[in-house]
Amino acid sequence: MTTMAERMAHMTVDEFEKFAAVESETVRLEFIAGRIGAKKVTDGDHGAITMWLLRHCMQMRPDLDLNPTQGLKVETYRNGRARPDGTLAPVAHFAGQPDWADPEGVLMTVEITSYDSDTDHRDRVEKPPAYAAAGIPVYLLIDRDSCEVTVFSQPDRESGKYVDAHKVAFGSMITLPDPVGIELDTEILKNFVR
Repeated sequence: MTTMAERMAHMTVDEFEKFAAVESETVRLEFIAGRIGAKKVTDGDHGAITMWLLRHCMQMRPDLDLNPTQGLKVETYRNGRARPDGTLAPVAHFAGQPDWADPEGVLMTVEITSYDSDTDHRDRVEKPPAYAAAGIPVYLLIDRDSCEVTVFSQPDRESGKYVDAHKVAFGSMITLPDPVGIELDTEILKNFVR
């Protein structure tokens, strides 16, 4: 007899989308590298970081929206489904699109690490190649465990890797390269870690 875990490991994208459509308010589901993953609903500090980044992006680039809820089709053949903590795209880019949108036109994805056992694998291992394979120009990782910000850029779709990764400690300035073109002062992030 097949267990639920085994069944989920062999789930198709269509099956995942049906399953994810009824996700609860306490978790957000993703499907990356053929594996279903659950992200806990965020804590207050996570939300504060999201709002800080959202305000900063709106001030610096009013022509862009940072959407904290949009799901994306990722990986080389769009067989993955990710729900980044933020998706930066032109204003109203996702209007009329489904829950799992094509990543074409997305300028940046953002992940803010959570304090759960799967964040290392999910945000640091699985997401960079998935976003690179989808051709997303910039991936911003705000890592609350290491108190560092990493900016991945120059995606190589074929290899599923970002050519450049620039890391700084919280408190430093960091530039989000073109096509984003925003500079961040990460000092405030020191307030939102345990």
